[in-house]
Amino acid sequence: MIVIYTGPTLPVEKARAVLDGANYRPPIVRGDLSKLPRKTKIVGIIDGVFYSDSAVAHKEIIEVMKKGVTVVGSSSMGALRAAELADFGMIGVGRIFECYRSGRITNDDEVAVTFNPVTGEQMSEPMVNVRYQLKAAEHAGIIDPEERRAIVEMTGRIFYPQRTYENILAKSIEAGAISRAKGDRLLEFVHESPLNLKAEDAVLLLEKIRSLSCL
Repeated sequence: MIVIYTGPTLPVEKARAVLDGANYRPPIVRGDLSKLPRKTKIVGIIDGVFYSDSAVAHKEIIEVMKKGVTVVGSSSMGALRAAELADFGMIGVGRIFECYRSGRITNDDEVAVTFNPVTGEQMSEPMVNVRYQLKAAEHAGIIDPEERRAIVEMTGRIFYPQRTYENILAKSIEAGAISRAKGDRLLEFVHESPLNLKAEDAVLLLEKIRSLSCL
């Protein structure tokens, strides 16, 4: 049996298109792993609760791995815990995991978002996605490297539930980090060509688990 914890990063209907037949569950919270069915062989952690409830503990993951369960993480809480527990056998997948593992990013709020608890709809942008989108905008010639760095710095000052592109760019324009004309063009680019590194990494996790389940 395969159990996957996902949420706003990759909705279940999209996840099933990559890996059908898994048992999909909401973002993981502390205590969830103790309730796994005994026949569980693989656990995939994409999303997890950070602040509004107790986050899944390291020792919970270690205990379930000691029982022979393979645990794979990516994208959000999964990437963070996989980076912290790689030496204990947790498998990490994707660029966000690699960034945490290498120390290029360190803070929990790089991946934290707010979401509607009823619909699962994401209501703010994670820092990692903002970085990814801004790098693409730089490559497209919409902003220059200095402007990109200034917007990233501004994003880091904004409390994570308030990180929307509209708010980020409004504050960046107000601070003089970018002109209004460029801010408007950048917002247009974001809506026309949205990028989601967390979702890309989640797909990699599902593909990894699919390959593991075939062994």
